[in-house]
Amino acid sequence: MNLEEIKELIRVFGRSKLGKLKLKDGEFEISMVKESEGVMATSAPVAQAAPAAVESAPQAAVTQVASEASVEAASGEFITSPMVGTFYEAPSPDSPPFVKVGDTVSKGQTLCILEAMKIMNELEAEYDCKIVEVLVKDGQPVEYDTPLFRVEKL
Repeated sequence: MNLEEIKELIRVFGRSKLGKLKLKDGEFEISMVKESEGVMATSAPVAQAAPAAVESAPQAAVTQVASEASVEAASGEFITSPMVGTFYEAPSPDSPPFVKVGDTVSKGQTLCILEAMKIMNELEAEYDCKIVEVLVKDGQPVEYDTPLFRVEKL
């Protein structure tokens, strides 16, 4: 398998409902596992945090309304992370970012770097677009399908 086929496999696996995937093609072998969200939802700390959430119910309602408003404001096309890793907006700390808000991007242009297991993966634009908003901060960890950029297709 070449790098583009592996990237596509990771992208498809990240969007699927599969929890595990193991693929063997000759001497090439890849295995992927997603962390289960159900395990996190039933952990003990959530039960302990529930009373605090009840006490601050009015504030929680305001936060929920604000979140809904920001989701509506953030509608449009999104470029999402095809993998779990760390988002970097520039090739090095002293370099300018690959893209900024307002930039017009061509298909194949590098948008950012996603570091996974000490491997620097360049994320390229899949289509021509304009960067409307950068949704993550430099050095921030990201999950599969985390929205990275809000864009307008050109």
